[in-house]
Amino acid sequence: MHERVAAARVARLATLSPGGRPHLVPVCFALHDETLYWAVDQKPKTTSRLQRLRNIVADPRVSLLVDHYVEHWRALWWVRVDGVARVIDGDAQHGGEAADALTLLTDKYEQYRVAPTAGPLVAIDITTWQAWP
Repeated sequence: MHERVAAARVARLATLSPGGRPHLVPVCFALHDETLYWAVDQKPKTTSRLQRLRNIVADPRVSLLVDHYVEHWRALWWVRVDGVARVIDGDAQHGGEAADALTLLTDKYEQYRVAPTAGPLVAIDITTWQAWP
C-alpha cells in the first residue's frame, strides 16, 4: 500500500464542511513514513480562501484516495488513508517541517521546482490504511 501511494501522482482528498457535507478535490502530494504532505499550489483558483483549508480547521479528519483504473479489471486497485490534517506552521525557507515537506514535493513534481508554492503546506498524519484488493 505504501509503495502504491508513494508512487501515485494524484489523489482525491476528502474533507468535511462544518455542516458535515463531504468536499472532494484532487491533490498532488508526497508521502514520508506515516505523513502525507500537500500544498496550495500555483494552479488557478477562484479564491485563496479554499474550502478544503476551512474544512480542516473546522474538522481535521480527512481521507485521501489513490486509485488505479484500467479496462482489465483484474489490475484495478485503490488505497485509502484516513488521518488528521494540520496546516504546517513555519516558513518553508527557514527549515523545519515546512521546508522538509516542500523538498519532498519539489523532488516529486517538476512543477514545484518551476513555480514554488506560495500557499500553505498541509500535513496529514495517517491513522489508518485500507486497500483493495
